[in-house]
Amino acid sequence: MQFQIQHSSQYLKCQIMNPEMLEQLVTQPMPFGKYKGRLLADLPGHYLAWFAREGFPKGQLGTLLALMHEIDHNGLKSLLDPLRRQKNGAPTKRP
Repeated sequence: MQFQIQHSSQYLKCQIMNPEMLEQLVTQPMPFGKYKGRLLADLPGHYLAWFAREGFPKGQLGTLLALMHEIDHNGLKSLLDPLRRQKNGAPTKRP
């Protein structure tokens, strides 16, 4: 089933619970533009906000950028820290 970005808030809430999507944020680089090559999780908030105003790209990339915008806008970037440590081979802390 294809979801529309206009209805992204409910869809994104579901995606935050998807570990694969979160993992992609810390592993997938931006494929084009001013920040080409930078990890999606490392894109600046103003760049993500620009996409939110102007429109996210279609497909998987747009979904990931919308998810990252939601995370950044709500001050939840620390959610990605365990995934970053895991990606770098460092052990993750357990609560």
